[in-house]
Amino acid sequence: MLVKAYAKINLSLDVIGKREDGYHLLRMIMQTIDLYDVLRIYKAQNGIHVSCNKNYVPCDSRNLAYKAAELFINRYDIKNGVNIRIVKNIPTSAGLAGGSADAAAVLKAMKYIYAPGIHDSELLELALKIGADVPYCIIGGTALCEGIGELVTPLAPFKDHILILVKPSFGVSTKEVYRSLDIHKIIKHPDTKLLIDAVSRNRLALLSKNMKNVLENVTLKDHFILREIKEQLIDFGALGAMMSGSGPSIFAFFDDMLKAQNCYDKMKTKYRETFITRTI
Repeated sequence: MLVKAYAKINLSLDVIGKREDGYHLLRMIMQTIDLYDVLRIYKAQNGIHVSCNKNYVPCDSRNLAYKAAELFINRYDIKNGVNIRIVKNIPTSAGLAGGSADAAAVLKAMKYIYAPGIHDSELLELALKIGADVPYCIIGGTALCEGIGELVTPLAPFKDHILILVKPSFGVSTKEVYRSLDIHKIIKHPDTKLLIDAVSRNRLALLSKNMKNVLENVTLKDHFILREIKEQLIDFGALGAMMSGSGPSIFAFFDDMLKAQNCYDKMKTKYRETFITRTI
């Protein structure tokens, strides 16, 4: 079967504490966008076979799609295997949950192929074992995510808003960003209540003006070019610009397609991985 694995952006990202095991406690608004990997997933006689159109993407147990298949097969004692072909369009190490989206797509496909009777709650339980973003990627849409990411509360849809997404030529390690974050030095936190209200009333300008990602305190300090990208997007008419996740991708909302297209044309000459897309 063919499955689309959609990327996400953060409309907000707040770190509100830290557990004894080292995991950070989060409160963030996540949003699916119309940028996706395409996965072809079908039965095999045995084993897990992953291939990808990008040679820099690992196809062994380091790949989250592989981990998802392995976890599902072991959990439900599946006797057969699976073939997974990934056509990668979402930039990697970008703060867009590309690997998590692939893992979520595999879990949903494996359920359809091998165990249609299992409850969605079991799928979410498996998803969390793979990564904190995977439960959200199972659900998708617009959602408030809390805890370490596993508590997902759907919000009013915030769809059909135009955005430009720019991913520079380098990647960022999420683990390193969180390791470098000093939560006691976070001065300004997102106004999550205000942002949820902006989402519920479909107020793009209000949301764009108040978006906040506290991980920018780390990533933008280490990579000054990201500040320049944000400024350039604003100069081209964006209502607001922000880093997604731990970065380094920067996105910006536009209320006018002509402005967005002009921005895309200009940014594409500087950054190969520039996209014009929408929230869905």
